Amino acid sequence: MANHKSGLLGVSETSSDMRDLLAEEAHDIRAAEAVALFCYQAKKWVGAFAACWRFGYLGFAGGIGENAPIVRARICSGLGFLGLELNELRNMETAGIVSAYGSRSPFA
Repeated sequence: MANHKSGLLGVSETSSDMRDLLAEEAHDIRAAEAVALFCYQAKKWVGAFAACWRFGYLGFAGGIGENAPIVRARICSGLGFLGLELNELRNMETAGIVSAYGSRSPFA
């Protein structure tokens, strides 16, 4: 059960695929909650790691790194105090580096 019916699927009760959840979040409160929870948890871990270690780079990989600019934007919102500043245009174009020019901590 923990391997097959939890996580995004457990919260949304429809899918564990972020693409499906993003497509349905406007109409399905559970899909919206799953996406929000995912972004919150990712942001929480970035903050926790930043509190313990100094980092100069934040990377997004896999499907989110390649295909989910809205998820990257939601994760990065509110993390400017860490030096993470998102360039919205580069993010929407899914450029290799999506940080703002002059950002203290680049990320891709």
